[in-house]
Amino acid sequence: MSDWYLYMIRCHDGSIYTGITTDVARRFAEHQLQGDKCSRYLRGRGPLELVFYQRVGDRSLASKLEFTVKHLPKSEKEDIIARRKDL
Repeated sequence: MSDWYLYMIRCHDGSIYTGITTDVARRFAEHQLQGDKCSRYLRGRGPLELVFYQRVGDRSLASKLEFTVKHLPKSEKEDIIARRKDL
């Protein structure tokens, strides 16, 4: 069973995209290439910056956390990012 990660990417316009994956480096590279595997939201919003990632467990938990974080106000996402950088 693979470990799942929650990650956040800051777009050039300042918006924050949240996703889940089993391989953060591969997934971020896919987003940066802007190809078929890139999230539709991220297309044309580069340059992109990976600002947060954390192992969260199995896919079920990762999906629940992704849903929760995606619905947070931007200020709370920024707080999560800032706290993680302080660790």
